[in-house]
Amino acid sequence: MNYVFLGMSLMLAAASGYWMFGRGTPRPTGTWAMGGLLGAFALAFASYAPLVEDAVEALVPHVARLLSNCASLGAAAAVVAVILQLNMDPAEARRRIRVRLALLAAAVAGMTLLFAYEHFTNRSPEAYALYLLLYISYLGFAVVDFLGQALRQSASTRRSSVRIGLRIAATGCGFALIYVAYKTTRLVDLALGLGLMNSTAECSTLVGRCAFSVTAPALAVLLICLGLTLPTVAYPISQARRRRWEVQSFEALGPLWRDLSAAMPHIVLSPAGTEDVSTDSDFLLQRRVIEISDGILALRPYRSRDAQEAVQATVETGTVNGAATVEAAILAAALADQKAGRLPDDVAPRSSEAASRRDLKGDTEWLLLVASAYARHAGRVADGGRPEPVGAWAHD
Repeated sequence: MNYVFLGMSLMLAAASGYWMFGRGTPRPTGTWAMGGLLGAFALAFASYAPLVEDAVEALVPHVARLLSNCASLGAAAAVVAVILQLNMDPAEARRRIRVRLALLAAAVAGMTLLFAYEHFTNRSPEAYALYLLLYISYLGFAVVDFLGQALRQSASTRRSSVRIGLRIAATGCGFALIYVAYKTTRLVDLALGLGLMNSTAECSTLVGRCAFSVTAPALAVLLICLGLTLPTVAYPISQARRRRWEVQSFEALGPLWRDLSAAMPHIVLSPAGTEDVSTDSDFLLQRRVIEISDGILALRPYRSRDAQEAVQATVETGTVNGAATVEAAILAAALADQKAGRLPDDVAPRSSEAASRRDLKGDTEWLLLVASAYARHAGRVADGGRPEPVGAWAHD
């Protein structure tokens, strides 16, 4: 048990230090509350360890119980503070947090006084019952408060990592409520003098009676901490994946962009310079998509319906890939006609698939398909004429 509780305590203490001091500035909303939450849980688990319990109780008998219970209430208050800061505007969050901190201070002060009274009256059962009532009242209130906020936020958030994290934390609240129910049962047993539960027995395993007194709160802590930290862990991973996609997309659009910008230099918004795409991928990709779109728009008078119909006869036009292949063929022919100064007899309309894209990501995904088809089938525009038809475009 020493290894379990001390190991979890060290892990949570390290996580608390990272949250409060290792994340740089400016610190995100809820940083200090999250650090306090992890630190309180670390203290609670340390007090559960028999080694620590024996050391502190050699000074004051049974004080480990007070330390762990107060740390648990502090962690519960910090959990609620985190979710309130995420869900509400700062002023309202601060007002509600102050109320909960005042209740926490009252509960801890009352528990401390009752513990001292119990200590000097030879473990008065009445004093212990009142102590336990204060403890489970505040803990149950905090767990239910957090559970309601977490479920409400998980139903409205758009970030999948936040939604999954809050649902994991809500599952942890379920185990916390099991622990509260166990403590309530102990309180009723003590108040009625039934003697059904042995309050002096120590836990040496994680099963049996200890499943309610030790395992349930341990699982609650792990799930709540995992749920609240998941978005922070997932965010840099998602950002790295996004930057990788942006860099790859920027490079994949290169051949089409180079042909369009060579034929129409005015579409380039600013000199490319020596920008590093890996450090400014978002801006550079957005600029490249805009420049390609401007080039396609400038080629409208050269969009040949003959080229469109010739390719439509050889591809599945009902699919996105088929539509991209048709668009790539039209662009290749339009570039060749624009360079030769030829206007088609009949102008092909804009692709309906392109018109359906409503945001930058959608535009990029569409242009990636067009650029892929353009590079695969059309090749680069040759000097003085149309590109040689290849594969499905060899229809003459």
